[in-house]
Amino acid sequence: MAEGSAIQIPSRLPLLLTHEGVLLPGSTMRTSVDSPRNMQLVRSRLLKGTSLRSTIIGVIPNTSDPTSDCDDLPSLHRIGTAALAVQVVGSNWPKPHYTLLVTGLCRFQILQLLKEKPYPVAEVEQLDRLEEFTNQHKSEEELGELSEQFYKYAVQILDAVRLEERFKMTIPLLVRQIEGLKLLQKTRKPKQDDDKRIVALRPNRRINHIQSTTEDEEEEEDHDDVVVLEKKIRASNMSEQALKLCLKEIKRLKKMPQSMPEYALTRNYLELMVELPWNKSTKDRLEIRAARILLDNDHYAMEKLKKRVLEYLAVRQLKNNLKGPILCFVGPPGVGKTSVGRSIAKTLGREFHRIALGGVCDQSDIRGHRRTYVGSMPGRIINGLKTVGVNNPVFLLDEVDKLGKSLQGDPAAALLEVLDPEQNHSFTDHYLNVAFDLSQVLFIATANTTATIPPALLDRMEIIQVPGYTQEEKIEIAHRHLIPKQLEQHGLTPQQIQIPQVTTLDIITRYTREAGVRSLDRKLGAICRAVAVKVAEGQHKETKPDRAEVGEGEDCKEHITEDAKPESISDTADLALPPEMPILIDFHALKDILGPPMYETEVSERLSQPGVAIGLAWTPLGGEIMFVEASRMDGEGQLTLTGQLGDVMKESAHLAISWLRSNAKRYQLTNASGSFDLLDNTDIHLHFPAGAVTKDGPSAGVTIVTCLASLFSGRLVCSDVAMTGEITLRGLVLPVGGIKDKVLAAHRAGLKRVIIPQRNEKDLEEIAANVRQDLTFVMASCLDEVLNAAFDGGFAVKPRVERLNSKL
Repeated sequence: MAEGSAIQIPSRLPLLLTHEGVLLPGSTMRTSVDSPRNMQLVRSRLLKGTSLRSTIIGVIPNTSDPTSDCDDLPSLHRIGTAALAVQVVGSNWPKPHYTLLVTGLCRFQILQLLKEKPYPVAEVEQLDRLEEFTNQHKSEEELGELSEQFYKYAVQILDAVRLEERFKMTIPLLVRQIEGLKLLQKTRKPKQDDDKRIVALRPNRRINHIQSTTEDEEEEEDHDDVVVLEKKIRASNMSEQALKLCLKEIKRLKKMPQSMPEYALTRNYLELMVELPWNKSTKDRLEIRAARILLDNDHYAMEKLKKRVLEYLAVRQLKNNLKGPILCFVGPPGVGKTSVGRSIAKTLGREFHRIALGGVCDQSDIRGHRRTYVGSMPGRIINGLKTVGVNNPVFLLDEVDKLGKSLQGDPAAALLEVLDPEQNHSFTDHYLNVAFDLSQVLFIATANTTATIPPALLDRMEIIQVPGYTQEEKIEIAHRHLIPKQLEQHGLTPQQIQIPQVTTLDIITRYTREAGVRSLDRKLGAICRAVAVKVAEGQHKETKPDRAEVGEGEDCKEHITEDAKPESISDTADLALPPEMPILIDFHALKDILGPPMYETEVSERLSQPGVAIGLAWTPLGGEIMFVEASRMDGEGQLTLTGQLGDVMKESAHLAISWLRSNAKRYQLTNASGSFDLLDNTDIHLHFPAGAVTKDGPSAGVTIVTCLASLFSGRLVCSDVAMTGEITLRGLVLPVGGIKDKVLAAHRAGLKRVIIPQRNEKDLEEIAANVRQDLTFVMASCLDEVLNAAFDGGFAVKPRVERLNSKL
């Protein structure tokens, strides 16, 4: 054998683990790459490499289970084949993967595994020369698909390094495979001889050609599927532009080999176009009275929101081609924004689809990916239309205020076209690349606040405020919806447990402090679980317990009244059958099940000394009361602010101290040394409790002034007064936002008087009548009126002498 210059492979090779076949030197194999290690190898080595040596990899047969999700590297076969990556193609069907076309060069032996992650790299030793194989055993064409049995024995063949050993081991296996194919042909219905090709073994024991007899059948079946797909496209009633594009793609698909990766991409695209509801819609139920009853049954209160839905139904009844409105429900968590969207769809008789936008930071989630990218797919809007199957569903865009922004684009900007009634009739998804009509879709967005929504997007939506519930509304919601739901979920009946309204009020005031009802729902669930334990224990007892044992238990100590009251135990109840009597939940039972109350009335205790006032704050979770504390000490006239305050609130504190210093003589306010200069040798410390919570905004201005006035005058602020309002350097009180949520927070805290700016008087109309009756509102236009209302007996002011300039 003539010696020639041998090709030397690199001493270090990245290893590609494959379970689809065994690559032999001189042969070519197409393999799919979808595991994390192999895909990382393709990205880092093949796609980014620039030299020829970077395209040489080691191919190792993977004998482990290919479906295993284990992250550990499986045991490696010691003999492998150095291969040249000829072609790399990406695809996304059925999931993102690469397809490699590799040609075997020579064999190698693994000496040492250098690293395992992100892909394995080994130090190898070349076992044979490339030219020996190519000169003496050059195959005429690549082998076809082999059976699983051939693959099983091929791994033994790989270990044979000498050429003579390879032939001895390979030829018997191939002969056995050929005989099996012949037997398989005899069992099938004979077809034309010209269309059949049988694997034959030549006298010189060389393989000439192997071809499956089922290829023609598969091609015919695939052609039939394309014809069926074309018929579906023509019958889908899609737009003229979309039909023209789909027919063009069908023509390309008919000429395209099925083995091409683009074939699957094109077919997936056409199947999506067929499944989209181009002209499919549901008929709206437009009975106004029935819709009103359904909304009232599903949701208590929310009158403003339900009124807007009924208005839409009424106008739709008069005009059938009305475009869907773009509504945005803004309110704290737990008030029913998402559930009311589902009820609206139920009322209209439409399909409902929810799209969660919280944390989305890629515009492709809205507009889709272009089909040129690997793993491309349509956006959530088009995907949702495919899911519901109609072109006029109710789409709920949940948490639209929590959209993010990244290098992949701004999804809020992508929503501008979706939520614009003048543009969404021709919405273009990047994946579809044709216009789709969204004008009949009823879009409902939800948000906790409008502060984080871009102004351009906010301008396209109709904002409907959904404020928190009052105590009376929460009680009604609990007994109409929450308690029956919890009883059903825990397998209980009203004959086994009773929760009076007084107990519900205790849960609301002492165990929850929220604008919505989620915490209330969880507390009711805890009560039902505790009662379920007691009921289950009673069912397993062979003998009925004594009456005294009913109110005692090791795990749960529900309280059952001893007297047979009508609301708890029937007068005719048999004393020997206590488990059949309902368990009455009262305050003692709440303490046993839920523990000590989490919120106690602490307002009067905290206002027992000067320098403390109560303010009202708005948060995305609803309104809250806020205490402001002040103290003074000898110093150099410095003002210290604590409590994680924002810049606006710090400026309000400086405004307050400046206004008090300029009006100290009017109010007879002095420091510890008796000087009207309040900061003369005096330091002031303002603190806002709940220091872990960030606070900002101008509405605490009047509270800070009242707190400092109390500190320097030595007088106590009324313990039942809360206030809110922005101040100016001249002592004016300016309007603020969130009045309804703030008033509800004061009502929940048991306060009786609320001081608000004069210009916010119009906002009181949105507050329920029962809340307005329980509270006294003081409208203030200046700080003099605020101080007079905040202190018992008013705040004394020294008469001001005004000088009039007379004209001569």
